[in-house]
Amino acid sequence: MPTEIRRAGVLGSPVAHSLSPVLHGAAYKALGLPWSYDRIECDEKRLPGLVAELGPEWAGLSVTMPGKRAALSIATVVTPRATAVGAANTLVHRPDGWHADCTDIDGVTGALRANGFPSGDSGVILGAGGTACAALAAFADLGLHSATVVVRDPSRATEAIECAARLSLPLRVERWSDTDFATLAKSTDVLVNTAPTTATAPIAQALALAPVILDVIYHPWPTLLAEAVATAGGHLATGLDMLLHQAFGQVEQFTGHPAPREAMRAALHEKTGGILPLPL
Repeated sequence: MPTEIRRAGVLGSPVAHSLSPVLHGAAYKALGLPWSYDRIECDEKRLPGLVAELGPEWAGLSVTMPGKRAALSIATVVTPRATAVGAANTLVHRPDGWHADCTDIDGVTGALRANGFPSGDSGVILGAGGTACAALAAFADLGLHSATVVVRDPSRATEAIECAARLSLPLRVERWSDTDFATLAKSTDVLVNTAPTTATAPIAQALALAPVILDVIYHPWPTLLAEAVATAGGHLATGLDMLLHQAFGQVEQFTGHPAPREAMRAALHEKTGGILPLPL
């Protein structure tokens, strides 16, 4: 691959807090690529026009909220897994246009595997937003045969239901107020929490009965759920693990080189003050 200066960046709103420049900057440095990677404030309405104006020097874009659906809609080519999730966090610039993918799925699978998830039959997801759909796709990749989504209002689980159908993954939807969380946690192989800490704090000890948990919340740290898992001796993955593992695929798609995982991990570990071990 040519070593001329190329550009990449992360689109989102707000985007000032994004840690993606830390990961990509470390990767390009380790690979010896004189590339730049910038934060670009951009909402879903502005995204199509902005991307259309980018020149051939742009190798790729990371897309965070709220632009993941818009990213999917403007792509020339879309991977089957991004179609299944209904969103794209990765846009790769190629001669025939922008190619869309969803490495958020890799973020979930990588985080879980690195933190002790071997295999299983069923999984639980708290919440039904965009991250829940990526988690459902990860469940399918991990070989799970069924999933349960717990939400305050089942009528708001439409996206998750449609995503599970595209994945051919049997899905049950439960109402939050009707759920026995201790029984549910003990009966599942893996639990993914996408709900805010205010919702999970009162039930943290019950949730910690699940053998492997992914809590996408990592700020402020530690969460009450993380503390409960530590007390129970369970396995815990976090949103920082997800961020790290989803970035590997982005770097590889942007550059065509294997991701320098150790360098990326070290950079994120340093930037976040070493609050989490970030296993590979």
